[in-house]
Amino acid sequence: MAKTLKEWVNTDVKSVKDRTIKWLSQHYFFRDPLRPVYSDLSFFFSPADGIILYQKRVKPHESIVDIKGKNYSLQDSMIDYSYNEESIVVGIFMTFYDVHINRIPFSGHLSYKQLERIDSHNYPMLYVERHIIEDLMVNTKKADYLYSNQRTLNKIFAPKLKQFYYILQVADFDVDVIIPFQLKQNFPFHQNQRFSQVRYGSQVDLIIPISKLYDFEFTQEEGMHVEAGIDTLIKINEKFE
Repeated sequence: MAKTLKEWVNTDVKSVKDRTIKWLSQHYFFRDPLRPVYSDLSFFFSPADGIILYQKRVKPHESIVDIKGKNYSLQDSMIDYSYNEESIVVGIFMTFYDVHINRIPFSGHLSYKQLERIDSHNYPMLYVERHIIEDLMVNTKKADYLYSNQRTLNKIFAPKLKQFYYILQVADFDVDVIIPFQLKQNFPFHQNQRFSQVRYGSQVDLIIPISKLYDFEFTQEEGMHVEAGIDTLIKINEKFE
């Protein structure tokens, strides 16, 4: 269940915080705990375990976060400067202590494409993780990886909503391993079904274009720790004339 950052570090992280990276990578990282499978089409559930870095309603060119004086927009994140939809975006940072299995927030047909990193190598996410674990705070000022690292853009058509939404997966330093569990394009997934894994520290963004039929309402606060398939991120409210 959703926890404050302090509560999560003092409970879930505390027992393994002093373990080595080698031990974590061999014995902890690849865990896939059994979870109840919830289905409630009044919500978008979290696609990933992790800390909510940001959640906003933004225009496609508008800044989501400011990184060292440089704006980072939806067009930057998707590496698509033709994208023109005002959208809801929720950014979830997966630390080394999180389960890295990603799940479908809302039932639909998924197609994906791998986007090449912009720079010659992936930048580390360690600075953001250290602020989260050691300082109990969210700090995106050194989130340079958002501009450059290799990523996969998953596009899901949700028939019930009559629209597309997106899941953006961003890989960590020297790790080009985003693993889809189903290689077929336009493949149907149920809500909260496993669909992919991103290895080691990483980030997953949920991007939902604004709808003419529905209002989207945040259900969590920035800085909260959420679990994929367990915690909701967005409440879906039908618009009435």
